[in-house]
Amino acid sequence: MTTTPVDLLSAQGLRITFPGRHGAEPARAVDGVDLDIRPGEIVALVGESGCGKTTLARSLLGLVPPTAGQVTFDGKPLDYRSRALKAYRKRVQLVLQDPSGSLNPRHTVYDAVAEGLRIHGYAGDERQAVHDALSRAGLRPPERFFLRYPHELSGGQRQRVVIAGALVLEPELIVADEPVASLDASVRGEILALLLRLRDELGLSALVVTHDLGLAWNIADRVAVMYLGRIVETGDVEQILTAPRHPYTQALLSVLPEAEGDPVVLTGEPPDPSRVPSGCRFHARCQVLASGEAERAGVADACRTQDLPVLAGGSETQVACHWATAKVAAGS
Repeated sequence: MTTTPVDLLSAQGLRITFPGRHGAEPARAVDGVDLDIRPGEIVALVGESGCGKTTLARSLLGLVPPTAGQVTFDGKPLDYRSRALKAYRKRVQLVLQDPSGSLNPRHTVYDAVAEGLRIHGYAGDERQAVHDALSRAGLRPPERFFLRYPHELSGGQRQRVVIAGALVLEPELIVADEPVASLDASVRGEILALLLRLRDELGLSALVVTHDLGLAWNIADRVAVMYLGRIVETGDVEQILTAPRHPYTQALLSVLPEAEGDPVVLTGEPPDPSRVPSGCRFHARCQVLASGEAERAGVADACRTQDLPVLAGGSETQVACHWATAKVAAGS
C-alpha cells in the first residue's frame, strides 16, 4: 500500500494584510496561499519583485504573523509565542541574498557561524560544530577560515559562511531568499550545486525565493509561480518550465536566454496590492487577453470579472487561469 508523504511545512489559506497609508485600502500582500514542502524537497517560489513572495517566506519563518490562515510545521500549527518561535527557528533557518549585509564585519567567520549555537544555548563541542558546518558548506579546511573577517573573503565564500551559519543548528528546512542574486555566474553554479548536495546528503528541504525561473530549473523539484499575492501556477519543475500554462509563467520564461521565440514584454507594473483588480488579477497585463486569444476561447469576460480560486497545496500541477482551463476543456 502506498503512503502519502507527510508535508514538512504547509501553509493553508495564508493571508497577510498591511494597513494602507494615508487612508488607502489595506495592502493584500499575501492574498490566500496554500503551499506545501515535503522532506528532502526543494521548492522554488518565483515571481517579479513586489509579488509578495518575500512576505510569504517571512511568514513561513514566523517573522510575520498571518492575518488569516495557518502555517504548520511537522504537522503542528506554528506557535508565535517567543519561546516556541525560538525552538522553531532552530529547525527552520533563513539564508539571505546579500552575504555582506548578513555578516557582522567585526565578527570573525568562527563567531559568525557560532552565533546561532550561542543564542540557542548549545551544550556540545562548539568548535567541532563550527568546523563541521564550515566543511559542509564547502570551506575546507575549516580552520583556515576561523579567524578571517568577511572583507577578507570572496562573495562566494561569504555566502558559504552564511549557509554554514544556518547549517550549524542542523535545521530540517532552509528558506533561501535570492541566495545567488549578488554573485557572478561562475559562483552561482557552485552555490546551487552546494544546495543540491545538502539536499542529497542531509535530506535538507529548501524553499528558494527567486525572480529567476532559470535558477528554478537548475535546483527545484517543484515550482510555485506567484503574482500579486497569489500562487497562479504550481507543479513539477519540468512540467511547469517545459509546458507552462499560465500566461504570466509563459512571459517569465520567454525572457530566459535559452527561450525560443520573441520575449513577451509585460506592459506596466504589477498592480498595487491595495487595489487588486476584479477578475483575474493578471488580466490588465495579459498578452493572451490583449491578443484576442481569450476572446476567441470565450473567456475574455470571465478574465475581467470572475476571480479565480486559491490553488490547493500539494504536488499536482495546477493553474489559476480562465484561458488555460478553457484550453484543457476544449482538448487543446
